[in-house]
Amino acid sequence: MTSIIRIPSEQHVTAGPYSPVLKISRDADLVLISGQAPLNLAGEVIGDTIEEQARVTLENCRKQLAAAGADFSNVFKVNVYLTDLADWPRFNVVYREIMPQPFPARTAIGCALLDAFQVEIEMWAAVP
Repeated sequence: MTSIIRIPSEQHVTAGPYSPVLKISRDADLVLISGQAPLNLAGEVIGDTIEEQARVTLENCRKQLAAAGADFSNVFKVNVYLTDLADWPRFNVVYREIMPQPFPARTAIGCALLDAFQVEIEMWAAVP
């Protein structure tokens, strides 16, 4: 059986919904999804706001995970890429609504992204 356990640790007050330390059991397959973006199946960018793009991108992540027999509860690591780090609080509102606890370990990076993307997300999951 695979379990993702949040390890209590001493750390500064967090800037968002994430776990600083997670322990994953060894009886699992790893599932890695490459960076997902706010695109429909035709490759068109969906959404004008960070909230809209975050929802579409997280839904695309959900679909990719499901293809490998995983879901958000199996995710232990998330990398978030934003074109504007000022959007971080607004992104986190959407992220909190969708991602279950314990929240995965997470990294956020401000960078240039392709096309009109405001966000791109990659995930790592452990599936029994």
